[in-house]
Amino acid sequence: MERKSKRRSHSREFKLEAVRLSNDPTKTIAEVARELNIRENDLHEWRHQVAKKGENVFPGAGSRGKNTSKNTDKEELIRLRKENARLREERDILKKSLIYFAKDQDKDSSL
Repeated sequence: MERKSKRRSHSREFKLEAVRLSNDPTKTIAEVARELNIRENDLHEWRHQVAKKGENVFPGAGSRGKNTSKNTDKEELIRLRKENARLREERDILKKSLIYFAKDQDKDSSL
């Protein structure tokens, strides 16, 4: 039976420290990767990202860069639309139940 490994995630601080260690001229990238128990390709990618983006690298939590008001406005709009849809559904259910019980009460009063 083949065992699948779980995807590992590393903190921003860990990645930055790994990049810093890999810049040490006395060690190779492969040595640093082995010491930290990470893939050499990951370390190369992290180095590339740090060189490209500087301090805005590795935002984490699925975010792309620092949280701007534009991003938070979009998130808020999505949240409000979901809430609005849920409230409409609840309202429709209450309307239907009101009609059902009103009909049931009319039957009781005619007896």
